[in-house]
Amino acid sequence: MGDLSGAVAIVTGGARGQGAAEARALAAAGASVVVADRLDAEGRALAGSLGDAAVFCHLDVAEPDQWADCVDAAVQRFGRVTVLVNNAGIVIANRLEDATLDEYLQVVRVNQVGCFLGMKAVVGPMRAAGGGSIVNVSSTAGIEGMEYLTAYAASKFAITGMTKCAAIELGRYGIRVNSVHPGSVDTPMIRDRGVSDEEMAAFGAALPLARVGRPEEVARLVLFLASDNSSYCTGAEFVIDGGLLAGPPPEPVAAQPVTAEPATPGPVTAQAAPAAGP
Repeated sequence: MGDLSGAVAIVTGGARGQGAAEARALAAAGASVVVADRLDAEGRALAGSLGDAAVFCHLDVAEPDQWADCVDAAVQRFGRVTVLVNNAGIVIANRLEDATLDEYLQVVRVNQVGCFLGMKAVVGPMRAAGGGSIVNVSSTAGIEGMEYLTAYAASKFAITGMTKCAAIELGRYGIRVNSVHPGSVDTPMIRDRGVSDEEMAAFGAALPLARVGRPEEVARLVLFLASDNSSYCTGAEFVIDGGLLAGPPPEPVAAQPVTAEPATPGPVTAQAAPAAGP
């Protein structure tokens, strides 16, 4: 899948869900990992489970000073930064006519501003390291519109555009920048919105693959983009959506349960939504 021996990765929103899956996958591939999140207890527990190759950093992604502290902590602990996974995200669903400016700005603050500040914070360290990979987690809602998700889609479309601009600007330094676009993935962010097992299965049944995704499936795509296996990929969108954007299946199919994969060395787990990624 990709050898990341010697790599140093920062994963935002890394304490649970999709971010935790990504942190585990990167660590299993040999990277040192900074688990960055506002959820201190969960983040410290995950970092502790990954051993000496991981450390937790409290991070509100919309705060520039906290980004500076997190990057400094990564460099001091592991010597450099070569991978950034901008995974942190929130979703607030509401009808356009009922949505408030506060709701809109809250989503933009985390999803869009957080991604911008993260990319900005790692450019210097990645240049010093001779290059790196930035993986920005957007969403299928960053490619097509979705009902009741004006703020979320706006922030995810912004990530798609920022990714392309950064790829053009940073390629000369050996820094690759790509975006990942999950569709429906069974994560805490979605479950926290009250989505039941039945609703999740029904949504999955409408997809060509007849199921929603697993956090570890997204994590494997992130691992590919973080590694040299994707060495000629930059400025691109990588969709992982069970066929959502391809269109509906030709006829209804039975819902398939979301099942955990067989246990393997260096397991993985993490985050996304019927609306899309984190």
